[in-house]
Amino acid sequence: MANPIKETPILTGKDAERFVSEMQRVDKLSAEQRKSNYNQLMAQYKEATRNIEICL
Repeated sequence: MANPIKETPILTGKDAERFVSEMQRVDKLSAEQRKSNYNQLMAQYKEATRNIEICL
């Protein structure tokens, strides 16, 4: 049987202030930057998977 989901706590005080400031500080990347990041990530992924051997 699954556990019930707890209610989300309400942020107050410094935690709430920090949350709001972090939400406003979102990095906006251009499409070119996103593509560059994706390509770098995929290159790292391919490099890592070359070194992994799956044995069943």
